[in-house]
Amino acid sequence: MPQQRKVFLLSPANCSGKRAGFLLRPQASFDLALRLRSSDGAEIGDVFSFMSGLYFRGKLAYSRVFADPPAGCGGIHVIVPGLGLLPPNYRVDLQALKAIARVRVDVDERRYMVPLRAAAAELCERLSDDDIVVLLGSVATFKYLKPLGDTFGSALRFPGEFVGLGDMSRGSLMLRSARSGQELRYVGMPARKTKGVAA
Repeated sequence: MPQQRKVFLLSPANCSGKRAGFLLRPQASFDLALRLRSSDGAEIGDVFSFMSGLYFRGKLAYSRVFADPPAGCGGIHVIVPGLGLLPPNYRVDLQALKAIARVRVDVDERRYMVPLRAAAAELCERLSDDDIVVLLGSVATFKYLKPLGDTFGSALRFPGEFVGLGDMSRGSLMLRSARSGQELRYVGMPARKTKGVAA
């Protein structure tokens, strides 16, 4: 019987939030802001971790411990508005980040949906029928369930312990799990009823 493999999809940080504003302001002079303005840029995982704080840091730490991808496939894929799915070490500069921030994460936004669907389809081709795809992000909104559910079907899962928790609590939970080596329990996606609503 083939071994079940596992990859993670990490929802993006809010690129229009307060912490994003700190990073994007012209006078920002802290280390990450300076790296973002350099020719080398900064890793998207670091950028989203700063913007989102505990929540994205938890997602990144957790997925690094428990990812178990098939050969030739990355185990961690970050949803990046306008760019589809990218590894957390993908580098962006300030201009690229501003472009990302201009793309609405919404099912009616073609700049978001088209690259994400294409990247998800490509990833799906690399997986076997027994592999699972774990979304570390909200399942109470159509913006992830629609494009990802349409592509991955029953292979798409999420941590059952997320239900009823806010972002900060989820981040703390994932950090604790990563440190202890105790993996969370993955369950199937809720039924999709209408746009923007998940059961």
